[in-house]
Amino acid sequence: MSMDEETGPQGIARVEAFSDGVIAIIITIMVLELKAPVEEGLGALAALWPTFLAYGLSYAYVAIYWVNHHRLFGHARRVSNGLLWANMALLFTLSLVPFATAYLGEHHFGRDATVIYLSAMLLPAVSYGLLQSAVMRDEGDTAAARRYLVASRRKGHAANAVYLLGMALAFVSPWLGIACAGLVAVFWCLPASRLDHLFLKGSG
Repeated sequence: MSMDEETGPQGIARVEAFSDGVIAIIITIMVLELKAPVEEGLGALAALWPTFLAYGLSYAYVAIYWVNHHRLFGHARRVSNGLLWANMALLFTLSLVPFATAYLGEHHFGRDATVIYLSAMLLPAVSYGLLQSAVMRDEGDTAAARRYLVASRRKGHAANAVYLLGMALAFVSPWLGIACAGLVAVFWCLPASRLDHLFLKGSG
């Protein structure tokens, strides 16, 4: 182990605490984008459905990342430079979600807005894959950790493919692209679902 690496739960807890704070700020920024209409009445609120829908979808995504980030760090054994920078990359890409969310809602789920949104979703997915690889290199020899990391990495590859498919389908219909985004959320919202058993096949 080199001098720039830190072992033990204290170092891991510091990284998690910092990440929790950044994710909390990201959610707060998204909430602040929900502007109350000047006009009174349910009609004025109903007109904001694209903004509320975009917020709900993005909130679900950020929540899924927080839950899986917590589960992933439960298997971390040391804080290496690779883990730190992969984690910072994930937080940076997640910080772009509020902008993409606001853009999607403001432009009423148009084609270009949907492609930009899916691109903004793909970036943290790729960064999370790098973080998974950093943890996997140092996770130790426990069978449970190995199974979890193998399944989640394969699930990440499948999610990335669905994002790319969604970008292509958005040129046919933006709602097909949004449907792909929803499918990715299903991939991750249940970390112990039957779907995970499919990703575990052949992993030993």
